Amino acid sequence: MVDTGIPASFIPHDTSVARPPLRGGGGLNDLLLLVAIVIFVASAALAIGVFLYGQYLATENTAKLAQLERAKAGFQPALIQQLTRLDDRMHAADRVLSAHIAPSIFFKALEEATLQTVAFQSLDFQVAENKSLTIKVAGVAESVNSIALQADLFSKNGVITSPIFSNIARQQDGVHFNLTAAVNPTAINFAGSVDAAEAADTTATPPASTSPFDALRQEGTEDGAAPAQPAQ
Repeated sequence: MVDTGIPASFIPHDTSVARPPLRGGGGLNDLLLLVAIVIFVASAALAIGVFLYGQYLATENTAKLAQLERAKAGFQPALIQQLTRLDDRMHAADRVLSAHIAPSIFFKALEEATLQTVAFQSLDFQVAENKSLTIKVAGVAESVNSIALQADLFSKNGVITSPIFSNIARQQDGVHFNLTAAVNPTAINFAGSVDAAEAADTTATPPASTSPFDALRQEGTEDGAAPAQPAQ
């Protein structure tokens, strides 16, 4: 058979050269997959770390509570409770004493401020709900001048304040009157009087001598010898 160069089939053949597939899209997918794996591993590690840290905190909290209970037991809770009750009672007693008034102070001040020409026939001591103190007195004086002088003395003694004399009437046995006055609660406070007495005792007590010759005098007295005298 003679080759004439004419193809025997009229079906065209693909004469293009095969090209390798592009790898750009595949590289981006691999990178995204790698990033996702790294994020997953980091999240897992973080979750495990948080879990372990929570377990550590729980264990530490339990240990601290046990240590606190041991320390509490070492402080003797029964004794602490007893001392707490004692402290509450002392505070209650202090509040009672701070509000307690001493009538003896009032009567002493009344005695010291009363003139010999004035006599009291009755005395009504009243305490209001707001803790204010008032007195109502009925008495008799030798003269009106005695009443005026008595009012001046009461206004200056610091215990009886705002004296008001009323119903002044002259009778056969003298000048009768009624007296209404307020009483200074601070001046007759029991706790204040105790503090004032202690301060007065401290002031009245002379300080101990610190002279260097005191020891020599003491030694001489104990040995039976005459106490040493300082050189002039």
